[in-house]
Amino acid sequence: MTTLTETSVAGNDDRRNTEPNNSALNGRQLMVALDVDGTLVDHDGHMSPAVRESAQAVVEAGHEVMIATGRSLNATLPIIEKIGVERGYAVCCNGGVTLRLHPELDGGYEIIHKATFDPAPALRALRERLPSAKYALEDADGNFLSTERFQDASFGVEAIGVDFQTMLEATAVRVVVFSTENTPEEFNEAIEHIGLAGVTYSVGWTAWLDIAAAGVTKASALENLRLQLGIDPSRTVAVGDGRNDIEMLGWAGRGVAMGQAPEEVIAIADEVTHSVHDDGAAHVLRSLL
Repeated sequence: MTTLTETSVAGNDDRRNTEPNNSALNGRQLMVALDVDGTLVDHDGHMSPAVRESAQAVVEAGHEVMIATGRSLNATLPIIEKIGVERGYAVCCNGGVTLRLHPELDGGYEIIHKATFDPAPALRALRERLPSAKYALEDADGNFLSTERFQDASFGVEAIGVDFQTMLEATAVRVVVFSTENTPEEFNEAIEHIGLAGVTYSVGWTAWLDIAAAGVTKASALENLRLQLGIDPSRTVAVGDGRNDIEMLGWAGRGVAMGQAPEEVIAIADEVTHSVHDDGAAHVLRSLL
């Protein structure tokens, strides 16, 4: 079962109406959704000056620039700060958490939407099929529970080691499964064999599986924001590189895949830019100015 806890997204009075360039857009404002890892930063977590400066320029021009990432909240906030978004929104946990950003809020943000689910059925099925994998879970309070001292930078906090039974009893926003012994293809085979129901999942570059609540993706969270903000679908842009970006690229009026993206990601995109190592995101962002 999926549980949604949310407050209403702020209206026009809370948007970037203090930005001098906003009125100059005259209805040409874009909603720009940006993946982080493999898009804004390379797989070592480095953001090039070209990407940072071009993202900041699009923000300063008055467009609605939003991070849309699989990362959890605390791992997303430094990226938001780096590209200069002080007012607006961000999507974390592959759509599981949506933030409203404003400098007057405590810490500069508030959670306005959170989707949780019961992870036990998926965890039991995966454990049986992938017994050597490591498991981590973000609970409803933002804590990470993990097996075998599993830790990743995308968590944003230090994971707490627990036994598997404790994970089964938790309420989850995000579940991560990682294995050094399985290929992404083997992960896909395991998922097809299990027939995961009641959750949304995506397989990453390595043997990495991210699970969210049923029907929850980056695209679903972004569409909720688009409707609230009253931005026409044709004015939406998304840039990403991973399998968890497929729905987002299909959702956007202009969906751009990074050059190093897998074939199935490129297939859904409207266009392909350079790779993350050649500042592909910067090329796209500069085209919006």
